Amino acid sequence: MAQENFVQLQFENQTAILTLNRPQQRNVLNRDVLSELGMHIAVLSGRRDIRTILLRGEGDAFSVGADIALLQEMNAQQAEQFARMGQRVFSALANLPQPTIALVHGFALGGGLELALACDVRICAETAQFGQPEVQLGVLPGFGGSQRLPRIIGVGRALHMMLSGSRIDAATALSYGLVTQVVPDDALLETGLAYAQGLHRMAPLALQYVKRAVHDGMEVDLQRGQSLEATLFGLVSATVDKQEGMRAFIEKRSPEFRGE
Repeated sequence: MAQENFVQLQFENQTAILTLNRPQQRNVLNRDVLSELGMHIAVLSGRRDIRTILLRGEGDAFSVGADIALLQEMNAQQAEQFARMGQRVFSALANLPQPTIALVHGFALGGGLELALACDVRICAETAQFGQPEVQLGVLPGFGGSQRLPRIIGVGRALHMMLSGSRIDAATALSYGLVTQVVPDDALLETGLAYAQGLHRMAPLALQYVKRAVHDGMEVDLQRGQSLEATLFGLVSATVDKQEGMRAFIEKRSPEFRGE
């Protein structure tokens, strides 16, 4: 019997497309899904030819989160280990050198929302609904949601979502800054690919350093964050792409960046 692929990996024009592939279960997350997602992330981290990464869900939902039947059978030690596994995978996703874009349609609940939060950018369909409903099950977010959600939408709004367990729709998510764009459902993948193509026109190392400056800088005080920014500014100024970008600007032409 062929092994089931819980996460599909496809490529299109220097973009990797990761697709959660459990549509009948609305892409619930269990150990097998997390393990397979982690393996794909590890491979993509070393692919210099891949400039951007899209993450989406097959079927009528992005992901409804962790497998409740699995969680129900876990003791305290097993639950902690499962949470740490999800956190490792999602942190690896967040730390990828390439920009990552979550394409959310239908439900992004619990671990599904936490997965989207680990991406750099979120674009959603008009039907999307977001929530951290863990308190309704007697638990709290375990895959990083209590940490990433406040950093993205602010403490007050994040606490409201996590304490009440309530869902928000696409329009509210846009107003919160949780997503940057809302599009018709049938235009979601096309929009994501177009966004990725726009990033392909930028210098890859500059994009990578932007991610480092923001993500690492948020973990320290302002002075240290600015010091990190200056260090990265110096590093990127030694690249071939910096010379190409400056030369192209002066010559009034489009730059041809090579990631060097």
